[in-house]
Amino acid sequence: MVRDEKAVYIDAVPEEAPRVDTGVWRLGDQVGFLLRRAQQRHLAIFAERINDLTPTQFSTLAILAQEGSLSQNELGRRTAMDTATIKGVVDRLRARGLVETARNPLDKRRLDVQLTSAGAALISPRLSDSAEISASTLEPLTTGEAQQLIELLRKIG
Repeated sequence: MVRDEKAVYIDAVPEEAPRVDTGVWRLGDQVGFLLRRAQQRHLAIFAERINDLTPTQFSTLAILAQEGSLSQNELGRRTAMDTATIKGVVDRLRARGLVETARNPLDKRRLDVQLTSAGAALISPRLSDSAEISASTLEPLTTGEAQQLIELLRKIG
């Protein structure tokens, strides 16, 4: 027996999906949605250009290159990572030989983190790559718009 595909399809059509009157609200106008879209753009460009570090690993190495040795807690604050996240990032970087940790001699509760020579060699050329990544992310904007966006994001964060 041949089955009538059209009849099966018609029988399978669900009721019209419910809709809600959202008034003037539109997802595309929401700051969180727009920030996520901008972040997705940035992360795609980052992954294209720096494929041997995650953005959190890059941030960790970059702040250590800039500041020198920091406690793990301070490193987390400077890179906007919570305690568990920065611990995992430091553990992975230490396993790769890019950072080293040591108990602070004055406060044994404090774990200090610093770059190794390998970490410094890895991050140094990627700092200019990062500037190019930021420029590519902001490419749709004029120079003035890009500067304004950076200022506004600093104000929010």
